[in-house]
Amino acid sequence: MSVRQSLLAILDQGPCYGYQLRAEFDRRTGSTWPLNVGQIYNTLERLERDGLVRKGDIDDQGHVYYEITDAGRAEVRDWLDSPVLRQAGTRDELPIKLALAATLPGVDVAAIVQRQRKASLAALQELRRVQFAGAAGGEELAWQLVADSLIFQAEAEVRWLDHVESRLTRHTPQALELELSMQTPRRGRPPRTTATATSGSAS
Repeated sequence: MSVRQSLLAILDQGPCYGYQLRAEFDRRTGSTWPLNVGQIYNTLERLERDGLVRKGDIDDQGHVYYEITDAGRAEVRDWLDSPVLRQAGTRDELPIKLALAATLPGVDVAAIVQRQRKASLAALQELRRVQFAGAAGGEELAWQLVADSLIFQAEAEVRWLDHVESRLTRHTPQALELELSMQTPRRGRPPRTTATATSGSAS
């Protein structure tokens, strides 16, 4: 998630100070991605350095208002007009954890999958329970858009765990275990194998 572009998009609606930006971000995203004020001011400093915002008026309470520049408005337009590109590979802890666990001796991977599935289902039920807990109008729609995305992700995770469980039944635990390799590793990244390259499309 781009905090930088999100703050710029809000500032494109008018000058704001730090706490106001945090409140607006929460209001427009259903409070599903908490930002702390320190993070906001650090981002504002970088935006000012890059010529995308500038400091404006200071009110009676000492709040410094930030204003977007023409360059900042151009970046907002570019961001809104461009698709979000997903990075190749994964840094999601769950698939990495299961992939490693499947190769370790003495680990009951099926039990790990069952515990995770129970937790994922509980999280999914909670998301469904609070799905329509937002305010009215635009704030409710903002919450629903984010909540729907989280629900679809949680549903996909449960389906994937079912798929993992099905895959595990095709192998004995001993067949999956890997001993430590005694080969001297090469420097740099390992070469991509055909299996690695096509794993994303494998069924």
